[in-house]
Amino acid sequence: MPNNDFEIAKKKRWPWPVGIAAVVIIAAAVWHFTARQQQAVQFGSTLQVHFEPAMAGEQRVIEYVGEHIAPDYGLRLEAVGLQDPVQADRAVAQGQYAATLYQHQWWLKQVVDANGFKLTPTLPVFQWAFGIYSDRYKSIAALPDGAEILVPNDGANQGQALWLLQRIGLIGLDPAIEARTARLKDIRENKRHFNFKELDLLTMPRALNSVDAAIGYVSQFDAGKVPREKGILFPPAPKTFASQLVIGTPYLQDENIRKLQQAFADPRLQAWLKSTDDPLVQGVLVPVSAE
Repeated sequence: MPNNDFEIAKKKRWPWPVGIAAVVIIAAAVWHFTARQQQAVQFGSTLQVHFEPAMAGEQRVIEYVGEHIAPDYGLRLEAVGLQDPVQADRAVAQGQYAATLYQHQWWLKQVVDANGFKLTPTLPVFQWAFGIYSDRYKSIAALPDGAEILVPNDGANQGQALWLLQRIGLIGLDPAIEARTARLKDIRENKRHFNFKELDLLTMPRALNSVDAAIGYVSQFDAGKVPREKGILFPPAPKTFASQLVIGTPYLQDENIRKLQQAFADPRLQAWLKSTDDPLVQGVLVPVSAE
């Protein structure tokens, strides 16, 4: 018979308190490493600022600040377009980009609540022109009873569309909710029996000829080659939906990040927004209002 000079030993098992302690230690180490990484990020004088590529005027804003204002604060800016806004917010939270300016406070809250990113809105930069468009009618009053109306399918911008309709007396929303976060389910009064449909903002311009009206950003209808003449209502852009210069929270005290905030707060930017004849900005991105 072969001489089997080995023995079978049972695999040792850690007592469960030891296992839990190990998991806690590992988790703490990962958290500490991530925190150290964030703290270790130091921004140089060249800063990348994100814009939403579908909103072409945003790039113009960064370029204007970069050319005319940032050098006075010792900075050089690079405009970076990333199509996925959530990935852009992640990049800002991790210190890959210095800031982003594509979102209003309601969209930011939606992203932070869903992903837990550490982001801070620092100052309003501009307000987006928002409007109601129609391929069939010349005014709001001309919309028929039961008109089919497109609204954005994302929560933050759908809230803006419904809030607008409530402000002009076309619908009533549940008073128990914050009107600027309303969804279709929150409509309580609809005396003209409008039939609402949800659609992605980027798709809306192509679908305009198949419905009675659509509500969205002027910049996206411009990008979809929809003439401004098809806009039947352009209400004043409210400050509550102003774009924010959003910074990763761990980096707020970084010297160059502070300079970046000062550059975007420089009054020359608001003056330019008011006077520019750039077609990607004029009537699309407007100065920040008092309220």
